[in-house]
Amino acid sequence: MGESATEDDLLLKNFFAEVSEVERDNEVLRILSCFKLNPFEYLNISFDSTPEDVKRQYRKLSLLVHPDKCKHPQAKEAFGALAKAQQLLLDQQERDYLVSQINAAKEELRAKRKKHLRKDTASKIKSFVEEGKYDQQYEQSEEFKQELKLKVRELLTEQEWRRRKMQMRISEEEGRLKKDEEETKEMWKRKREHEEQWEGTREKRVSSWRDFMKTGKKGKKGEIRPPKLKTEDPNKSYVQRPVKKG
Repeated sequence: MGESATEDDLLLKNFFAEVSEVERDNEVLRILSCFKLNPFEYLNISFDSTPEDVKRQYRKLSLLVHPDKCKHPQAKEAFGALAKAQQLLLDQQERDYLVSQINAAKEELRAKRKKHLRKDTASKIKSFVEEGKYDQQYEQSEEFKQELKLKVRELLTEQEWRRRKMQMRISEEEGRLKKDEEETKEMWKRKREHEEQWEGTREKRVSSWRDFMKTGKKGKKGEIRPPKLKTEDPNKSYVQRPVKKG
């Protein structure tokens, strides 16, 4: 096991010794031009690659564009993109999501092909005679792989758009709830301030009421109040005026 690993390291070392700067630069440009939502494209491996394939390919490409070995100004960015791609493909949840989109893309292409075969009599007969071998050969062709690659891009883009729209709605709802919470806090703050102000003037209000009770009803001490005016109207329905005697 150890000898095999040593041999692999030696082969890689010899390979990179022969790699020209142009080849390194070309790989950087390839990585940076990849479809951002598909880590399989960054590592340039097939959709059915195993985790071991992922690790092996990452090691090879990362050494190819490593900033210490590659002079391209964007080598560091390409190196980081490869690391992110490996991380996603080794994460079981992320990998399951990608595989589900790949399978959905295959089903769409197969359904499209069946629809086409219904119109193409020669292809239909050949497919029937070879009992599915014709379809298997087609799915191994470069034409199908290219169609699948584009269809996977399409589905991943749709899913990302839905995710962003959902995130936008969640953010808007969180913003609305936060605003409502802030308004509620402000309302209670104003209410507390009002109650504190009201309580702060309590003593003054009580004092004013006591003064009113003293001066309003009983009058000030030593003050001479005018005599009450008499009237002949028992119901007192009009302004009282002095009644002249005699």
